[in-house]
Amino acid sequence: MTLKRLFAFCLFAMCQIISAQNDSITSLKEVLVSDKNLKSYSVSQSVLKLNDSVIGKNEALLTDLLNFNSTIYFKEYGRGMLSTVAFRGTTSSQTAVIWNGININSQMNGSTDFNTISGSDYNSISVKAGGGSVIYGSGAVGGTVHLNNDLLFSNRFENNLRLDYGSFNTIGVNYKTSISNKKWSAQIGLSKNSSTNDYKYLNQYNWKGEQRWNQNGQYDVITLSANAGYKINAKNILKLYTQTSNTDRNTSLVSESEMKSKYVNGFNRNLLEYDGNFGKFTTNLKTAYIFENYQYYADNSSNIYTYGKTESFITKADLGYQLFKSLQVNGILDYNRTKGYGSGFGDNVREISSAALLIKQDASPDWKNEFGIRKEFTDNYKSPLLFSVGSSYQFRKLYNLKLNASRNFRIPTFNDLYWEEGGNPDLKPESSYQAEIGNVFTFYNFNITQTFYYMKIKDLLRWVPGTNGIWMPQNTDKVNSYGAETLLGWKKSFGQNNLTANATYAYTVSENVETKKQLFFVPFNKVTASVAYSRKNISAYYQFLYNGFVYTQSDNDPEKIVDAYNVSNIGIDYDFKLLSSFKIGFQVLNLWNTFYQSLEYRPMPGRNFNLYLNLKF
Repeated sequence: MTLKRLFAFCLFAMCQIISAQNDSITSLKEVLVSDKNLKSYSVSQSVLKLNDSVIGKNEALLTDLLNFNSTIYFKEYGRGMLSTVAFRGTTSSQTAVIWNGININSQMNGSTDFNTISGSDYNSISVKAGGGSVIYGSGAVGGTVHLNNDLLFSNRFENNLRLDYGSFNTIGVNYKTSISNKKWSAQIGLSKNSSTNDYKYLNQYNWKGEQRWNQNGQYDVITLSANAGYKINAKNILKLYTQTSNTDRNTSLVSESEMKSKYVNGFNRNLLEYDGNFGKFTTNLKTAYIFENYQYYADNSSNIYTYGKTESFITKADLGYQLFKSLQVNGILDYNRTKGYGSGFGDNVREISSAALLIKQDASPDWKNEFGIRKEFTDNYKSPLLFSVGSSYQFRKLYNLKLNASRNFRIPTFNDLYWEEGGNPDLKPESSYQAEIGNVFTFYNFNITQTFYYMKIKDLLRWVPGTNGIWMPQNTDKVNSYGAETLLGWKKSFGQNNLTANATYAYTVSENVETKKQLFFVPFNKVTASVAYSRKNISAYYQFLYNGFVYTQSDNDPEKIVDAYNVSNIGIDYDFKLLSSFKIGFQVLNLWNTFYQSLEYRPMPGRNFNLYLNLKF
């Protein structure tokens, strides 16, 4: 049945080719960036941008892309299962995910599951290290991940179809079409990623001596998206972004005797945006509606489940004024109303208003400064005054010095506040102060970014046993986190031969102030590296990932750790140069057949394979 559907989809795509031949092509393209503040107010911090070529070299789900290409550490409950992050030694709720300028972290648990997101659904993906709560609000403590659908205005009709088939009956379909002229721009996308996920556990046997394998690990992730822009005139532009997704997956068994369960969750996101440019005065207005839900089946053979749902209505006004040629001021007002209801936390409503002021000064072409403050207003908690101040100075072409200091926070979630057995309505937001210094060296074909940071977090939220034996959240801990991050890039061409190399390294100490112990599931060391080669129609690449060991408990018991591991991938593809591009590629994942896991009792697959076809027309 699956092959029939893929065949039908290919026929539909081939019909599109006939029309595409008549498309006029222009070399000049005007791009409307979906998150302008990421570029305008991040000059003093490190921003890693992942382009289409990098996205295409990784498996579809966002975890794999960021795990092999950034300093973020991922904890996975098995391949395709729940995936959470630790950025600069923070918790999973202290990394904000930003969709076209809107914070989309779950209102229920405060975090994002990166295995419910396909990287190929976006034009660009960026990772900004360090605090960003002044602009993006709650959770932007360790850093932010930006998912952008940028719109282009030029005469074009482009289609991209990628089909994947890999080990464990893993199937991927991603189709994107872009249609635009100088007035209109539209993007439509579909992605589907599924797998029976029944891989063998390397060197793992049950009490009968039988080979163990990943049971009850099936998953299916489907996402539909549509984005459109209309230029009313040179000064006024309307944009609409919509996305809906559903993830249906079982939960891998730790032991063969466990009851088989499953977790179904989805979201619907809608964003209407207006841009106005009136000389010195600019305006950006956003209205968003975001719906998220989940259903948990403790026994996936029954129809009995627990559930949770939230509906968020967001309005945001960003008004800018160019005081002088070198001085830009932005005032931001926003309002967020979230209604949550479910079997665990009842029926509750939270309303949050905020005001922010951003200032950007270009003292000279080489010296740029930025400053921002933000204050939130709500009945649910007392919000601290947030700030961010930064400076960047370019010493000729060789060296760029960056300095940044900020105060950031994370608010309690619906689960924290309202969970029917243990919720605590008296919680305070987590608050952090941090400072960093960045050094960017550029010479010949090399680019090196070295960042040192220090962070103090207080009122850390943790669920702890109460006096009556019921677990409940408390503002318990203070944490100091410090470390260093390195990003390395290199490219060189020798005639028709092209070489690129990239690497990242993170050294992280994140310790409880009272106990002086490293936080659990925060590695001291993480390294990634990749090398790519291309010549004419052929290209190949090699990827490497090293994660240091992590403690699994707060007492840092050396007997209770997840061991360090390194994993490598290799891939090659050939472009037949039919249509705009006709690539066939092959990937070997976990090349050296390494046994590894990022969470105890959750082994990842050994060596496995993926074959893909990529058409552009």
